[in-house]
Amino acid sequence: MAAPALEIVRVPVLSDNYAWLVFDPLTQEVAAVDPGEAEPVLAAAAARGWHVSQVWTTHWHPDHTGGNAAMKAAGATITGPRAERDRIPTLDTLVAEGDVVRIGSHTGHVLAVPGHTAGHLAFHFAEDKALFTGDTLFAMGCGRLFEGTAAEMWANMERYAAMPDDTRVYCGHEYTAGNAAFAVTAEPDNDVIATRRAEVDRLRAAGEATVPTSIGRERATNPFMRAGSAEALARLREAKDNFRG
Repeated sequence: MAAPALEIVRVPVLSDNYAWLVFDPLTQEVAAVDPGEAEPVLAAAAARGWHVSQVWTTHWHPDHTGGNAAMKAAGATITGPRAERDRIPTLDTLVAEGDVVRIGSHTGHVLAVPGHTAGHLAFHFAEDKALFTGDTLFAMGCGRLFEGTAAEMWANMERYAAMPDDTRVYCGHEYTAGNAAFAVTAEPDNDVIATRRAEVDRLRAAGEATVPTSIGRERATNPFMRAGSAEALARLREAKDNFRG
C-alpha cells in the first residue's frame, strides 16, 4: 500500500518570502523549508497540532535562514548545504548532491543547483511530485546570479525541465507578478504567457498566492526555462535585472 501523500502548507514570512511546512500523515512528522522567520512557521504548525522536527535549508541568505535558530531552540534539527556550512552556523546535518532527506517513508533527493548562491540546494521528492527550489526556479522566473554563472543556472533549468509536467514547484518568493510583466516583453508573441500574466494579476489583486506552480507551466511560460542556451539566459537575466516594468 502506498504511503499517504505529503501535505504541504505555504507559510508567508517577511515581506514576500514563502516557507513551507511538510507533513507526513502516517508518522505525523513535520519539516519546514526555508523559515526566514520562525514565528509564523511555528504558529502555522501549532494551529494544526503539528510539531516541527526538521528544517531543510536551500541556501545561506538570511531571508531563508533567519528563523533557524528559533526553530532549533524549539526542537528542530537543521539540515542544509555542506558547501555553505561556514555561512549557516545553525546547521546540524550537512548535505550535498546525491544525499537524501527523509520524512516518514518519503525520500527527498538533494540536488546541487548553484548560481544564485554557490552552494544552493533543491529538494526533490520525485514520488510525491514535489520540488523545493528556494531561489533558483521561481514562477515565471529564476534567481539572480549573485555567486554563480548563467551556465550554472541554465544547467539547473534543463535539469528541472526534464522532470514530469505535474511536478509541483515550491519556491521561496512571491515574485510572479514582476516576473510575468517581464516575461511578456521577453516573448511578446507568446499567447500562453499573456494569458498567464492576466491570471497572475487577477490573483494578486485579490491578495491570493501564485505558487506553487508546476514544471509543465514553467516549461510553457518561463522565459528562463525556455531560453535555449546559457548565453540566452545570461541576456535575459541582465535584462530582468534592469527591468522596471
